Amino acid sequence: MFRGEDIGIDLGTASVLIYIKGRGIVLREPSVIAMVRDSKDVKAVGLEAYRMLGRTPGNIVAVRPMKDGVIADYTLTEKMLTMFLKKVLSPMSRFFKPQVMVGVPSGVTEVERRAVVQAIVEAGAKRAFLIEEPLAAAIGAGIEIAEPTGSMVVDIGGGSTDIAVISLGGIVVSESLRIAGNEFDQAIIRYVREQHNLLIGERTAEEIKIRIGAATLTSDDENLIAEVRGRDLLSGLPKTVEITTEEVAKALKEPLDKIVLEVKKTLENTPPELVSDIIDRGILLTGGGSLLKNLDKLLEEHTGVPVLVAENALDAVAIGTGRALEMLPVLKDTLVSSDNVLRR
Repeated sequence: MFRGEDIGIDLGTASVLIYIKGRGIVLREPSVIAMVRDSKDVKAVGLEAYRMLGRTPGNIVAVRPMKDGVIADYTLTEKMLTMFLKKVLSPMSRFFKPQVMVGVPSGVTEVERRAVVQAIVEAGAKRAFLIEEPLAAAIGAGIEIAEPTGSMVVDIGGGSTDIAVISLGGIVVSESLRIAGNEFDQAIIRYVREQHNLLIGERTAEEIKIRIGAATLTSDDENLIAEVRGRDLLSGLPKTVEITTEEVAKALKEPLDKIVLEVKKTLENTPPELVSDIIDRGILLTGGGSLLKNLDKLLEEHTGVPVLVAENALDAVAIGTGRALEMLPVLKDTLVSSDNVLRR
């Protein structure tokens, strides 16, 4: 009997990853769509559209239809997903529609859930399931989530940070805050503007974060320097300044302090038996934001608990969403499905 492909999607604010059973991750592209301003004709999606950010002529606009981990523009998200799915699905999928599992932040509202489910079904899925991102990240990182032991996952994406304690196939305690990689970029933009009177864009801020960024500077670390080009706020002319790792750590202090506070709050709300498991096993970091240098050391210093960055930190949610489709009997009580959501 023929059936559609099983697909897992990490529908992130910064990027979309698609996992297909038996093929692994088949697509990894920025969550950006470019279109003609008045007609809404799509010019490009993904990497091609990302290259247009901040560089488009007046009649074309490049936007991110996802914000803080949820859909900000439903129509554009649906168009973007349809084009991404077209790129990766086999010709047979026209007749045998796929089952799709999507990772969403743990703090999403009922309305936001419905928007994601509807966008996925409109984009061509037979059935859509939603799984909370920290749970998907745990599955993708290889944690045995069905065991009666506590595991703690901190998933730092582009738009949201999800913190969860998992046991017996479900989430026991969770916190979700809309501070993550994009907020780190904004903090760098603010710092450069205030300290150097220089205006820089999001892409430049992201490059600084990746090249020389750190959550904290230890005595063993080199204080790296990067040249940054932007517009002088006083003269309005192009200017180049030098920025150090120490300055980036200062810029990131405020958003990182909020994440540390939420991690501590989640630990305080966790049952003692599970805290004991977490101390033994450590806190697992996943998501692109977890790759910020020394973030594990910063969390370890403030919580007193060992912190590990998952080997496949960038891919854990996408892999987990795909594998979750094989674990439906174990996860049935924790998932949201299109069967229930679209009936209401």
